[in-house]
Parts: sequence; C-alpha cells; structure tokens
Amino acid sequence: MDYLTLTYVALGCYLCGSLPTAYVAGRLLKGVDIRTIGSGNVGASNAMRLLGKGWGVTVLLIDALKGLIPLLIILHFWLKGNPQLQRYALIGALACMLGHIFPVWLKFKGGKGVATGLGVMTALLPLAVAVALPVFILVVYVSRYISLGSITAALVLPAAFFIDHDLSTSPELFAFVAIACIFVIYKHKSNIKRIIAGQENRLGDKKSPTA
Repeated sequence: MDYLTLTYVALGCYLCGSLPTAYVAGRLLKGVDIRTIGSGNVGASNAMRLLGKGWGVTVLLIDALKGLIPLLIILHFWLKGNPQLQRYALIGALACMLGHIFPVWLKFKGGKGVATGLGVMTALLPLAVAVALPVFILVVYVSRYISLGSITAALVLPAAFFIDHDLSTSPELFAFVAIACIFVIYKHKSNIKRIIAGQENRLGDKKSPTA
C-alpha cells in the first residue's frame, strides 16, 4: 500500500466522520449543548429529543452521509481499479466511524457510530444493509426503542454479509463488519442496562431535558 495515499484516506475520512452534526444542530437551532440534554449522546436519537423528529431524521441522514460519501468516492472514483482498493476502503470506513465516535472537535467524545456505520456499510455491503435496515425499522416501530433497533441490526448485519459474499474470498471485509457491529453493541451497554431495568427512553416519550 502507498503510505501517502493511506494517510490521505485515513485523515480525510476521519475528518468527514468527525463533523459533530447533532452538536452543531443543537447550537444553531436551540442554542443548547446537546451533551447536556437527555442521554447526553451526540447522536441522532438524542437530537430527536431536543429538536423533534424532523431535525432528528435530518441529523441521522447527514451522519450516514458522513460515512457513505467518502466511501463511494474511494470505491468508485478516486481509487477505483487500485489493487488494494478493498483495504483502502476498509481503512476509510474505520476512520469515518472513529471520527464520529471520537471527534477531535468535542474532545474525542461523540456518538455511538450507528448512523455513520450505516453509511459505510451501505457503501460496502448494500444488500446486507437492505436486510438489516428493515429489521431496525421493524424493531423500533414495535418497541419504540431506537437503541434496541440499532443493537438488533448490528446482530443481523454480519449474518446478512453471506448473502453475496463468501468468507474465503472476503475475510478482511467480514472481520471489519463483525468487529464494527460488536463495537456498536458495546457502545450501547448503558442502553441495554436501561432496557432491562425498564428505564430506557422510548421514541415519542416526553422527557425532562436534563442529562
């Protein structure tokens, strides 16, 4: 691999992923630091509590695009045809997610990586995402727990990988998908505890705006 190209990929994707969409939206629209609201998480679900469903969905889409657009550029334009294309794409995908979870602009304390992970996985595994995304929507619709939908989708995605990929020919891709999904589930450990205790916020609940 060319180390200069590797540096450009990693740094560019990290900076794209690190854009703190929910934080910026909270500041611009409400003059509030979203880290002091609800769960304190800098992500789309907490933005929905502060800004309403419309802006919450907008934050979700932008966070997803932070992962999708850089990966599409790498895969289909910038490095298309490069013999190390998949490795560059995986490094870029990891950098996008790390940027969202550990943004330099917020002292490395960001979101949980779900929306940006959705973006990079859509670029890497569109058919697998086409299976996992409806599962997410169904679980959220039935339970009204966004966190539970995210956890369930993270469990489904590695299995859906095998729809159009084979482990023997794409071991690095599968390893990335599995590790990324495990990490997303790990980041939801506090949500899991609240779900078990019956204390997790449901979609549409009116909660006091305190962290």
